[in-house]
Amino acid sequence: MRTSESGLAGRDKGIGLGLAIVSAIAFGGSGVAAKPLIEAGLDPLHVVWLRVAGAALVMLPLAVRHRALVRRRPALLAGFGLLGVAGVQAFYFASISRIPVGVALLVEYLAPALVLGWVRFVQRRPVTRAAAVGVVLAVGGLACVVEVWAGLGFDALGLLLALGAACCQVGYFVLSDQGSDSGADAPDPLGVIAYGLLVGAAVLTVIARPWAMDWAVLGGTAHMDGTPVPAVLLLAWIVLLATVIAYVTGVVSVRRLSPQVAGVVACLEAVIATVLAWFLLGEHLSAPQIVGGAVVLAGAFIAQSSAPAKGAPQPVAAGGVDTELSERENVA
Repeated sequence: MRTSESGLAGRDKGIGLGLAIVSAIAFGGSGVAAKPLIEAGLDPLHVVWLRVAGAALVMLPLAVRHRALVRRRPALLAGFGLLGVAGVQAFYFASISRIPVGVALLVEYLAPALVLGWVRFVQRRPVTRAAAVGVVLAVGGLACVVEVWAGLGFDALGLLLALGAACCQVGYFVLSDQGSDSGADAPDPLGVIAYGLLVGAAVLTVIARPWAMDWAVLGGTAHMDGTPVPAVLLLAWIVLLATVIAYVTGVVSVRRLSPQVAGVVACLEAVIATVLAWFLLGEHLSAPQIVGGAVVLAGAFIAQSSAPAKGAPQPVAAGGVDTELSERENVA
């Protein structure tokens, strides 16, 4: 029985890792698709609003199907929409208006380390050394990927805004994990995403003021490294791939792994975004960026593959499934 449970947990964790990677790829492609639209004349906040509002419209049938969540988990839905959807993107776009994009991205991706801090000091659960080492490697690799040394003209407010994005991203991972051990009473992740997008769209409508947007841009073409691409096709990419699929696979992966591990794997988003920009936008990688990408991959692998020793207290490591099974067995 124990063997079958172990095999099931391992398979579940493998699926979760695969979904987390898909989510990182999908999120990583958002900037590549959004940049041509911004260069064509759309304001960055308007692109964010189109992304979230379009995804909310796609997920609206699921919101209707899971309308009981509004009564059962109003705080979770509001928190996910405010932090995981509107907060991350609004803070990030505000920060890059004051500091270099690479620096803002590095600060935002301190989130995995902040997740470990949440687990260790707020939830008071131990974490493995391997998981901590994985986070350190991932963050160090990201410093190379974004070439943080290339821009040192820091603005205090810009750094605070980027840190706000990182804190909101912590909220995304922590809230995505809510209810994962509640059995049949766990909120459906698709319903949480649907209402989170609706809340995020409402908040961003106030911030972005889409009625002032140049809608004519969407009827024309944008240029991706000199190649004309219909703007509406790029918008579909942002809405369907970079938002709907990205959020669905991301939240489900957190349920199968754990917030801190999914957070480390999500660091791959920066690597993927840089690689896609290389091939699709002609923004070439330097040697330090390539090395940094390899270090991020190594950090993600170490954190994911770490596991507690037998007979030892169950620390947070490669996934929540093994820990949950052990806790249930101890209770029994």
